[in-house]
Amino acid sequence: MKLSIIIVNYNVVYFLDQCLASVYKALKNTGENSFNLTDKSEIFVVDNNSVDNSVEMIKSKYPDVILIENKHNVGFSKANNQAIKQSTGEYVLLLNPDTIVEEETFAKCISFMDKTEDCGGLGVKMIDGEGKILKESKRGFPTPWVSFCKLSGLIKLFPHSRKYAGYYMGNLSYDKINEVEVLAGAFMMLKRECLKKTGLLDEDYFMYGEDIDLSYRITKAGYKNYFFPNTQIIHYKGESTKKSSLNYVYTFYNAMQIFAQKHFSHKQSRLFSFIITLAIWLRASLDFIIRIFNSAFQPILDFTLSYICFLILKHYWAITLWHNANFYEISYSIYVIPCYIIVILGFVYIYGGYSKTAKVTKITSGVFFGMLTLLVFYSLLPASLRYSRALILMGSVMTLSVVIGSRLLVRKITTGKFSFGDKQTSRYLIIGEKNEAVRVAEFLRKTELQPEFIHLANITDIVENYYSPIKDMIRIYSINEIIFCAKSLSQTQIMNLMGILVKTNVHYTIAPENMDLIISSNQINTPIDLYTITLNSITQEDNRRKKRLFDIFCSLFLLMFSPIFIFIVKRPLHFIKNCVLVLFARKTFVGYGSSGNEENDLPKIKPSILTTGDFITGIAIDKQTIHRLNLLYARNYSIEKDFNILIKNIRSLGK
Repeated sequence: MKLSIIIVNYNVVYFLDQCLASVYKALKNTGENSFNLTDKSEIFVVDNNSVDNSVEMIKSKYPDVILIENKHNVGFSKANNQAIKQSTGEYVLLLNPDTIVEEETFAKCISFMDKTEDCGGLGVKMIDGEGKILKESKRGFPTPWVSFCKLSGLIKLFPHSRKYAGYYMGNLSYDKINEVEVLAGAFMMLKRECLKKTGLLDEDYFMYGEDIDLSYRITKAGYKNYFFPNTQIIHYKGESTKKSSLNYVYTFYNAMQIFAQKHFSHKQSRLFSFIITLAIWLRASLDFIIRIFNSAFQPILDFTLSYICFLILKHYWAITLWHNANFYEISYSIYVIPCYIIVILGFVYIYGGYSKTAKVTKITSGVFFGMLTLLVFYSLLPASLRYSRALILMGSVMTLSVVIGSRLLVRKITTGKFSFGDKQTSRYLIIGEKNEAVRVAEFLRKTELQPEFIHLANITDIVENYYSPIKDMIRIYSINEIIFCAKSLSQTQIMNLMGILVKTNVHYTIAPENMDLIISSNQINTPIDLYTITLNSITQEDNRRKKRLFDIFCSLFLLMFSPIFIFIVKRPLHFIKNCVLVLFARKTFVGYGSSGNEENDLPKIKPSILTTGDFITGIAIDKQTIHRLNLLYARNYSIEKDFNILIKNIRSLGK
């Protein structure tokens, strides 16, 4: 056996599917080699207990794959070792599931390693989903000095310096073959004879750091690691984990500490540990501050500007109507006005005025119902606390103007455009053979992406003109998203195009062959099956917020009147318990019915008390019907559905 390919998968079924498709294409391409890799290769997939039907997909579409099913997540190192021990190839390739390889990748890499006796490990040029070169393609060992330069920012000030940019070996070209210190675990081709000397991956590393450790042991065993840029792969960087999360930071730097303790002297290890600990605290503090700022900036700005407007309005009203600037008590400014604003902005939040897709209609509705609520409660207050209905009315109008105006101003400052919300106009260029491009365009029109403009580019014209018309198409039609048809284009053509167009700031998407989904660089960890063709998906932020508010209001109402409901429901104690669990977001009132494993394809929601099947009472329904009901519920969510199911099955809330 010449090549053993090992892929560790964890809940990225669509990316795994596309990865395997590219692997099979590459194995059929002999390239520079005289042998057929298809006959001299084996593919292992180690699944770490995925719940997204990855195993079922592999069994149905890729029966030749040697599948190892783990019953729990054993980590990256141990999962790879499981397959390495079973593999027999002269070369072992560790490959991430969120990658795409070129047709000649394997052939070129094996040819180079056959000719280079001292090569123990090989890495290739990697680009991300936007066509940008990933710096992780070549790295240096994280010594205390190298780590300090990276964490302190010196590497950004001197990106090409041998002394300060050692972490990414910035002094080396991305276009030349070079000896490097560290290979990336996303694509790591290893000689088996080298592995016999170094040993397998160190299972002390759960995730991250194992590639650095193995690279270090390769050099200690007398071999060299090479960066090989004559082929490239797409790596949807960070797709299996959220690299912006604090948990990632802690896991990654903890792996660095393990490395330091194993391979550095005691003095170096202590220094490295101090640097890493300091980095974790600094990153955690910065992350916390940024999150608070991002989430609280707009509400604080709205509150501040609204408060100023209310004060100005109060002063003007006192002078104009009462001819006395001090007519209103100081408590009105300190306590009453803030309460007014909090109520109004609270309703703006409820109606989606603080979501990423906020619209003027949502904000207007929120302000209107906030004002209405204030006026209702105003009429119930004692005379001594009724300051002025006019101030509530005029203040609400001014708050509406402030909330809308502040958003437009912020968007103008940050993006240079007076636009509302984060929703951008989608203008697509689809590149492929005519029939395939038309198929993708029709699919795109059915999704919730709702494209404003679609232009089709025939691949034959583009190839003959060496891609020259594409930049003109982007400029003329104001394209911001390019879709490559994998059926019409080779992976090499796609990656070359991404490299040529990287400075045009468009997004790239790949439409796999014979698959009713689209793989995009910013659609990771999001199920993209049939329920994306939807009218009102439960995945939408507004619907998730509405469902949560429905649960809160219903649980409070049921708990408030529980002395009555305990005589209606079955199992009263469980009824009380369920209401409390719903109130604290441990459960939801209505969710999916059990239909086997199929519901794992649907958007995740909390465990439920009632199910979609409870809408049909008095009739036994099969699992296939339950699955269809689940799919309809996910595709077209509404509070009315939850309410109807709740009313029909109120006696069953104690189950």
